[in-house]
Amino acid sequence: MTGGRNSTKTMTFILLGFSEFPKLTTVLFSVFLGIYLITVFWNMGLITLIRIDSRLHTPMYFFLSNLSLLDICYASTIAPRMLSDFFKKHKFISYVGCTMQYFFFWGMGLTECCLLAAMAYDRYAAVCNPLLYTAIMSPILCVQMVAGSYLAGFFGSFIQLCAFLQLHFCGPNVINHFFCDPPQLLILSCSDSFIFKVMMTMFTVIFGFTSVLVIMISYGHIVAAILKISSAEGRSKTFNTCASHMAAVTLFFGSGIFVYMHPNSGDFQSQNKLASILYTVITPMLNPLVYSLRNKEIKDALNRWKKRIFS
Repeated sequence: MTGGRNSTKTMTFILLGFSEFPKLTTVLFSVFLGIYLITVFWNMGLITLIRIDSRLHTPMYFFLSNLSLLDICYASTIAPRMLSDFFKKHKFISYVGCTMQYFFFWGMGLTECCLLAAMAYDRYAAVCNPLLYTAIMSPILCVQMVAGSYLAGFFGSFIQLCAFLQLHFCGPNVINHFFCDPPQLLILSCSDSFIFKVMMTMFTVIFGFTSVLVIMISYGHIVAAILKISSAEGRSKTFNTCASHMAAVTLFFGSGIFVYMHPNSGDFQSQNKLASILYTVITPMLNPLVYSLRNKEIKDALNRWKKRIFS
């Protein structure tokens, strides 16, 4: 391969995937296939349940149904390709395919950052301003917050994609990962990647740290409000609902920060690959499980749905 802009457009990358575990190919394929199927069915089930049960037509479950839809799309940008590569001798991905995966992966990821922050604000309004909650979280505002999350996420991803397209790849084309992860692509670039690194850092601060800050401030107020609730049952119900959200937030942001704050060479590459599984594969599966298993209203809705079916 030769350097230059034209060579970049026709370049093919090789994804190593989990080739360091050749004896576990069948096992890993079965595990990841099971996780992906659970992700799709659980999230689709949660979306359907929220849609058909009128008691769940509230801002909280509107955001949750959108998070489920986002998780299906988010997991689908990585999992199908990863699964199809398990039994391929040559795991090639074209430059165009890599850039498209990069765009949708980052678009979904940045959107989820914004949506989790919006959900934190919703919980803040519900717990700290219960009397004004309906007025604050109007249907129009909820739609605007979800639409704004998507617009902001994909706009940020588009800007990063424009910076990525300025990079040239004229040397090694082997990506030690199961998808086109930006830090791994930077290692392969033979051009000056300063602008791209600046863009990545800027959007990490804007989306990542800003979302975490909004979530922390919201839950700081929520914890203070929970401590003022005199009823032990009321404290427990409120805490369980919020704890579910915090569990999802911690797993998503924690694994992402671990990957993008660690070096991308030596032993850290294997660690980062394992950590990447958390936010690309595990988190989309756990979100509906966490919200369903720890939420009384979801359990009640499931019971009502079961009675309708069997009656």
